[in-house]
Amino acid sequence: MKIGKHIELMVKDSGHGMGPQIMERIFEPYYTTKEQGKGTGLGLSVIHGIVKSHGGDITVSSRPGNGATFKVYLPIIDDIEEEIHVIEPLIAINGKERILLIDDEEQIIDIEQQILERLGYKVTSKTDSEEALEEFAAQPDRFDLVITDMTMPKMTGDQLARRMMDIKPQIPVILCTGFNEAISEEKALAMGIDKFVMKPIVKDELASTIRTVLDNRLTLPN
Repeated sequence: MKIGKHIELMVKDSGHGMGPQIMERIFEPYYTTKEQGKGTGLGLSVIHGIVKSHGGDITVSSRPGNGATFKVYLPIIDDIEEEIHVIEPLIAINGKERILLIDDEEQIIDIEQQILERLGYKVTSKTDSEEALEEFAAQPDRFDLVITDMTMPKMTGDQLARRMMDIKPQIPVILCTGFNEAISEEKALAMGIDKFVMKPIVKDELASTIRTVLDNRLTLPN
């Protein structure tokens, strides 16, 4: 945290608590200990992002059987500027291209597919990376863009992207990931991936990223 005065907000419960292995992952997007379909794993991730965006930090302490204590630290603003800068929201840009969407989480891929189809795109979705590769290999010219998750069983997103780019070198690829030490933006771009996007992804960011990637590809020389 930055040096200076902060406000501390403490939230404490008397629930089941958690061990260190779970605590290390609670702020990862889509990580949840609930049964499938009972939780999205986005709550703490979104809170963490909001706190960080305001220059603050958040800590947690817990032990199994002893509840959990969260402490949120937000910097105190001493001087408030009179001029207010309004940031206009990004405008979701529609398209009509054909997208191959891959994510092993059905709940996530359903949401992403709905967003893309409402933007006008034609979407083929797959929850199995090997099936996605077979679909792409059979008809590579059927797709204008690939959007893939990074962490998946059988084949990771970067491995899948390499295989697809071997088949069709000019295919644009967007790689989506939560916290992952195995891949970074620099590594992704170096291997030819067009965009590296951190989860959770909001509609306007996704729409803008897709159009940037597709439009940039149109301007590249053959």
